[in-house]
Amino acid sequence: MTQEDKKALQRWSEHHKALAADIPVEDWMSARDIEKKRAELEKDPIEWIRYFFPKYAKYEFAPFHIRAIRRVIEHDEWYEVLSWSRELAKSTVAMFIIMFLVMTKRKKFIVLASATITAAERLLAPYKLNFENNPRLRQFYGNQVTLGSWTDGEFTIRQGAKFVALGAGSAPRGARNEEVRPDVIYMDDYDTDEDCRNPETLKKKWEWFEGALYPTRSISEPTLVLWCGNIIAKDCCIKRAGERARHWDIVNIRDKNGKSTWPAKNTEEQIDIVLSNISSRSAQAEYFNNPVSEGSIFKNLPFGKVPALKKFPFLIIYGDPAYSDSKKKASSTKALWLIGKYKGVYYIIKGFLARELNAVFISWYFDLMEYVGGKTNVYCYMENNKLQDPFFEQVFKPLLREEVKKRRKDLYIRGDERKKTEKATRIEANLEPIDRNGAWVFNEEEKDNPHMQELINQFKLFEMHLPYNADGPDCIEGGITIIAQKTAELQPTETISYQELKEFNPYRM
Repeated sequence: MTQEDKKALQRWSEHHKALAADIPVEDWMSARDIEKKRAELEKDPIEWIRYFFPKYAKYEFAPFHIRAIRRVIEHDEWYEVLSWSRELAKSTVAMFIIMFLVMTKRKKFIVLASATITAAERLLAPYKLNFENNPRLRQFYGNQVTLGSWTDGEFTIRQGAKFVALGAGSAPRGARNEEVRPDVIYMDDYDTDEDCRNPETLKKKWEWFEGALYPTRSISEPTLVLWCGNIIAKDCCIKRAGERARHWDIVNIRDKNGKSTWPAKNTEEQIDIVLSNISSRSAQAEYFNNPVSEGSIFKNLPFGKVPALKKFPFLIIYGDPAYSDSKKKASSTKALWLIGKYKGVYYIIKGFLARELNAVFISWYFDLMEYVGGKTNVYCYMENNKLQDPFFEQVFKPLLREEVKKRRKDLYIRGDERKKTEKATRIEANLEPIDRNGAWVFNEEEKDNPHMQELINQFKLFEMHLPYNADGPDCIEGGITIIAQKTAELQPTETISYQELKEFNPYRM
């Protein structure tokens, strides 16, 4: 745990102790009075929560809070996802539910998982601190702190229930509390923006939940699976969980009529202030469960129909090779795209964009040539500056000769040896005006192709500080630049005499 994380936990501990110290205890009650009141409170989870957590539940519950608490508690076997906006207390309500189920002995083994172990321990902290400091819990259920196993990431209370914090990718197999397997699997803040931008990372995180964590439950004993999180991306773990859940509760900061869904806490004026200080993209994702791809540079990226290939005077196949010969996620993506220009519009027709081996990259050239099928002339290029030239000569040319022999078809690749300027600036300077003016079209027939989807994704997430791969946009920039050069070469140069120029503009000296 970093020093900053330790400070955050310490601040939370001090904050909780201040809350707990302000909770009055009814010292006059006898053991029989306590037992009677405890039985009455346990009949109504809402009243139980209000009594034991008066400072946490300081705002009157909204109807959706009450419905969720009762719905989850009423079912021993249940799978629910709470996609409530920020400031709607989803994690706090989840804590109320789990604490009620534990103290009433309905659940005995709680696994709390988050994006990292540090995040999981931070989410587990209020449970641990309540057991340590909440005077009403201590008065009605006794001291729950046990000696030995009492850490930020794992502890067992005297009531018998065990709590464990896990980060994504940890090893949960065989998790038990004596003979009990996990009967509460609780996921909170599991998605991150960075993970959702990387399909491989997202896939692994979901597979870890489905293949490693979820199967730790017992088949024969009822289990609560509870997720808390917003829909922060078009594809994220929360969305996948919601599609499988018995109930997916989506509540935004405002309802369909534009009114606060929790007016007791969030007034219209307060909501307006908060939303006015952030971008529409952030507001939609964090407060309305509506992730939108709102590129700050490439905003249009239109799809449309590509003219018949025979109408193009020529086409360019341009490759950005990414010299790592690896399919691992840490490697760069290789890009190869077929591009043409017709009647002043550039067409991104078909291509490849993925982490692949060098031999596969070379084979893509042949695949695109077969796609064109001789309908027009095609020029093949590959990025090849002075630093890359040895690799081009020693690796790609031998691979090209092998593929030519294998396919029994000739193919020539020219090196693009121009000296390129800084990547992000070059992409923005050369491509943003084309997008702004609607002077390019992406092939609508390739819209569902994963390679085209990744290309569009890289354009949408393109920023000048390159927070995400930009090999696809870099490749398209190279191809469009070659088209401009080739067009200038093919078109005859027109000259005009000084006399003609003077006649055309009589004011010229």
